[in-house]
Amino acid sequence: MSESLALFSLPLFPLETVLYPGGTLPLRIFEVRYLDMIGKCHKAGAPFGVVALTKGTEVRRPDATPIAGDGFAAEAFHNVGTLATITEFSMPQAGLMVIRCTGTQRFRINTHDKLKHGLWIANVARLADDQSVNIPDDLKGVATALGNLINTLHGRDVPPQLMPVQPPYQLDDCAWVANRWCELLPMPLEHKQRLMELDNPLLRLELVGDLLERSGIAS
Repeated sequence: MSESLALFSLPLFPLETVLYPGGTLPLRIFEVRYLDMIGKCHKAGAPFGVVALTKGTEVRRPDATPIAGDGFAAEAFHNVGTLATITEFSMPQAGLMVIRCTGTQRFRINTHDKLKHGLWIANVARLADDQSVNIPDDLKGVATALGNLINTLHGRDVPPQLMPVQPPYQLDDCAWVANRWCELLPMPLEHKQRLMELDNPLLRLELVGDLLERSGIAS
């Protein structure tokens, strides 16, 4: 693993969501373990890692049956996540940060550790970006449906910061279209995670197309 593809002591933010490359994630932060971490990432212009929880909740809760450990309920998460870069930052009051992030690159956790105040850090290997693949003719309906949705939202004068899909729009790219639909469609967290982990963007789009066809959104 080359140094350029490795990140050491990457702070993690386990969430009940899956962040995709190119996706937007708004967060309100009030837990002490994340206030310091986000403040340092913002100041340094450094990313943090978003990983989907498999056990536990986004806000730490006391352990109902403490036997050993730090007194808080156990947390676990998937070992593939996405780097998040802070694009908007504000602190409207003491003890509260409001940020907006963009997903950039997927990574795989090699090792991870929990610090004494509850923050997870990990040594990770960055995964290759999705290849740019033009959408084949038999799946163009998937891109057209997404374009129609974007136009509808613009027609309703949805404020830019509330748009679920952010420009630049890449409606001719398999990965971009598939990722945006994966964010929009209601599906179990495990399904979103498996789709995000797929290395083949065309396969991801085909699976999304199947979901849309079954729901009557695209054919």
